[in-house]
Amino acid sequence: MQGKELYIGIMSGTSLDGVDVALCEVDANSCKLLHSLEYPLPQKLKDEILSTINAVTTIQKVGALHSRLGKLFADAVNVLLEQFHIDPNVVTAIGLHGQTLWHEPNAVDAFSLQLGNGAIVATQTHITTVTDFRSMDVANGGEGAPFAPAFHHFLFGNAQRKRAVLNIGGMANLTILEDKTLGFDVGCGNVLLDYFIDSKRSQPYDRDGAFARSGKVDTALLESMLEDEYFAKLPPKSTGREYFNAAWLEKQLAKFPNIADADIQRTLLELTAKSVADELLRFNVAELIVCGGGAKNSFLLERIQILSNSQVVQSSHYEVDGDFLEAMLFAWLAYKRIHNESVALKDITGATKDSILGAIYAKN
Repeated sequence: MQGKELYIGIMSGTSLDGVDVALCEVDANSCKLLHSLEYPLPQKLKDEILSTINAVTTIQKVGALHSRLGKLFADAVNVLLEQFHIDPNVVTAIGLHGQTLWHEPNAVDAFSLQLGNGAIVATQTHITTVTDFRSMDVANGGEGAPFAPAFHHFLFGNAQRKRAVLNIGGMANLTILEDKTLGFDVGCGNVLLDYFIDSKRSQPYDRDGAFARSGKVDTALLESMLEDEYFAKLPPKSTGREYFNAAWLEKQLAKFPNIADADIQRTLLELTAKSVADELLRFNVAELIVCGGGAKNSFLLERIQILSNSQVVQSSHYEVDGDFLEAMLFAWLAYKRIHNESVALKDITGATKDSILGAIYAKN
């Protein structure tokens, strides 16, 4: 049996609210968070990412962004190493998710593209770097996402009652922990909520759902949004900003031009809450463990609990930091890759088989 090793996980999600970096002690039975930090994502770089996703771009711009993000991720790791006095030589590898630019696993020429040059990270940190985790699953016919359910099972799989884990980032992904673990993207998590309050109030997010709480649900708008074919689709399924984005929302709002801003914010929160709650009811979930940025939105959690009748608890209740759970996931995936172990995802992503995930850039 392999002993404990140190790995660093890096996660920059669809919310674009920063880069999470986690130093973990990992072995075959555990993944323990030792140190962590949130590294800022400069507004100019955030704007460039969104522009590249939402507008016509060029190969030159994509390539340059790939390098710039690689340098940013390397800087984030080096700050963590310096801040906590960690010798890079004691870290076995970095697991780098990268910034998703486009995710299209169901196309004829299927792919999932994450930016952040792993060679630059390995060179500038002097630590072997594992990246491009999604491509092998997609090559084997899978969605290439979500990956979190395999890690959720690793952390929380032993329970006497029906349990689920919900990560609320830009998208909301749900893991149903039972004999056969299931996981899928329910739909939008924070992405539309954050976009709307930023466009109307120049706030990056709605703290504790306060603005949403001041409004009321517009039933017609909610029903229109829930009629989107994604919500009716059965798992395996995954999504991202290439689908749920400003254009999607503005198309919906164009049908209802006279709704007050607070009521729109309230309805968007109900969209996330109801889409999650419907799945919890379908699977008869007794306990829901929540993590991710949206887990700090007390009004959103309140609505999920009321609509689903599930007991909602923070992942910290089980001594797992919900802010860094996804970064921990990629530290764990790096461990799996370095040891040439496949990840049990085929029942989650729909792939033909479980795959060994990730491309390795050796330190030099």
